[in-house]
Amino acid sequence: MRIVIMGTPDFAVPTLQTLYDRGHDIAAVYCQPPRAAGRGKKLRPSPMQACAEKLGLTVLHPESLKTAEAQSQFAALQPDIAVVAAYGLILPQVVLDIPRHGCLNVHGSLLPRWRGAAPVQRAILAGDEQTGVTIMQMEAGLDTGPMLTKAVTQIADKNAGELTDEIAKMGAQLMAETLDDLENISPEPQPETGVTYAKKIEKAEGHINFEQSAIDVERQIRAFTPWPGAFFEVDGVRYRVHSAQILEQNGMAATVLDEKLAIATDDGAIRPIIIQKAGKPAMPLADFLRGTSIAKGTVVT
Repeated sequence: MRIVIMGTPDFAVPTLQTLYDRGHDIAAVYCQPPRAAGRGKKLRPSPMQACAEKLGLTVLHPESLKTAEAQSQFAALQPDIAVVAAYGLILPQVVLDIPRHGCLNVHGSLLPRWRGAAPVQRAILAGDEQTGVTIMQMEAGLDTGPMLTKAVTQIADKNAGELTDEIAKMGAQLMAETLDDLENISPEPQPETGVTYAKKIEKAEGHINFEQSAIDVERQIRAFTPWPGAFFEVDGVRYRVHSAQILEQNGMAATVLDEKLAIATDDGAIRPIIIQKAGKPAMPLADFLRGTSIAKGTVVT
């Protein structure tokens, strides 16, 4: 099939690589424009652009698809289908209508649960036991289109980075299989019950709230690893917790309970497994405690 593939972050790369390896005719790869990054604020291409250029594919990154020029350029590619994975730009109806078989989206949840921008993080925060990926026919609404195929995985103790990588690979494989069998798949409308929305993650959400249960604190840590990072502060110094264990100890919430950095929550306690002091590398707790002491009785903020 002649395909336009649209995506920007690492999540989209497995889909591009898989469809390329399957021998599809990739007319172009759309991604968001390079952004300034690093100390020098030099323009840095997205992971998707870097992969596409390595494969020798045409890369297009319009600021918007709402202009007549961008829409004409898209139409001139004459795609049979568009495949979208975390592109980051809205596709107007006129663009959705151009490909002969429409536009298919790789969405990182089991729709209709967790429509929206951050399905992986919201699933972990909510304590969902499983999640997965849905291949969906795109329409004007936010992740409201009919579903073609699904794949399921268990969340267990995975953090958002690990789960996102797993779902990206699952989605790539599922998209390839869906395209292979497209003529035999009947799209299924999403049910009206069970709809939830995964709002965009804000950096401030990484500030650990110890006024909740230890189970919820540990979920917060996993949901915001690697980004934006889960953290607490002591005397203005920030400590980022990359992983933690749940303890049965009890005390006043946000209080350090022992010399091994058990921190009380509203119900139980947590102890960091991997922790990172601001300006320092992340390290196992035992190594951290050899160089940093946070005294028993300290109240973290």
